[in-house]
Amino acid sequence: MSDSIETHAATDTSDTTVACSKSDTSSTSSTSSTSDTSDDSAASGTSGPSGTTATSAESVASGASPASPASPASIASVASVHDAAGDVTVVEPGQGLLDVAGPSRRRWLADFARDPTALLGAALLGLLVVVALVGPWLVPQNPYDLAQLDILDARLPPGSAAGEGHGHYWLGTDSQGRDMLSAMVYGLRISVAIGLVSTVFAALFGVSLGLVAGYRGGRVDALVMRVADLQLSIPSILVALILLAFLRPGLANVVIALITVQWAYYARTARATALVERNKEYVLAAEAFGASSSRIVFRHLLPNCLPPLLVVAALQIAGAITLEATLSFLGLGVPITEPSLGLLIANGFQLLFAGKYWIGIYPGLVLGALIVSLNLVADRLSELANPRLQRH
Repeated sequence: MSDSIETHAATDTSDTTVACSKSDTSSTSSTSSTSDTSDDSAASGTSGPSGTTATSAESVASGASPASPASPASIASVASVHDAAGDVTVVEPGQGLLDVAGPSRRRWLADFARDPTALLGAALLGLLVVVALVGPWLVPQNPYDLAQLDILDARLPPGSAAGEGHGHYWLGTDSQGRDMLSAMVYGLRISVAIGLVSTVFAALFGVSLGLVAGYRGGRVDALVMRVADLQLSIPSILVALILLAFLRPGLANVVIALITVQWAYYARTARATALVERNKEYVLAAEAFGASSSRIVFRHLLPNCLPPLLVVAALQIAGAITLEATLSFLGLGVPITEPSLGLLIANGFQLLFAGKYWIGIYPGLVLGALIVSLNLVADRLSELANPRLQRH
């Protein structure tokens, strides 16, 4: 009886040991297989059954916690672009920002078109820009060519016949005999060109300083911001007047004055956005990989700072055109022989109460339409850049 019990116990122990051994072996094989599969998936960047990509570099770039550690190379080779809604578009190695921005751009355009007021403003702005570009080849007169002007045709009302049977002045003429339609088209061209050129150069200078200040911090940040605060504390028109008093009036000097006035707005906006972005995972990953400061600033920070900068640019174009018109109205802008819209308004203002309304009113309407359309577009861009402001 004792031998039977001992034999049964030994058999149970042996079976248990074998079962445990098989279970351990099976668990080890399953764990090893799962680990190998996970490593293979992470290395190859393929998707699992659920359709989610297992690349840990994407998790780091998007701000999520990676499932497994990723090498610095895989992290730093991935950039991310945040759209206005907070979504993240991951840029794979060898893939440009413009390649992945297509869906985001199309979504922005669709959202922009939902606002009929903004769409009307964009259509009006597009029409004015097209007129400024191709209008000089369509109008009957070059108002800047003194040989084409006839002083005998000065101050003619709208619809008057031109001298020597050369057609009609559908919008009248000014004090120098310029056809008002031709003068407004040429003046619109100068105003738009000055606004665009000054905005582009002010944005390049201000954004570069703002990004560097926001990323580096410390004394660089303090120096740039104190200079920007000093410049913003003085009214823009006063800064422009002081500069033009030293530089003398002229087209190039007006552009320089506008750049000096505008750069601080871009610098402060870029710096504020860079302060938010510089502590995010994709920037820290690029720093860990050893990327240069210039690459981090212009390759990683700049794309994520663009939405608010586009809004500022749209507003500043309108501001630059308005300030140029103000300077020209005061006689400190473009030359008298090549008037912009502001100078045309100044010429008509002197005759406004003499019944010659068309000389100042028509250029004022064109300038107002240009400024209003720019502000409507900028207002909608501001809503798209900040989802909290979107109207539902």
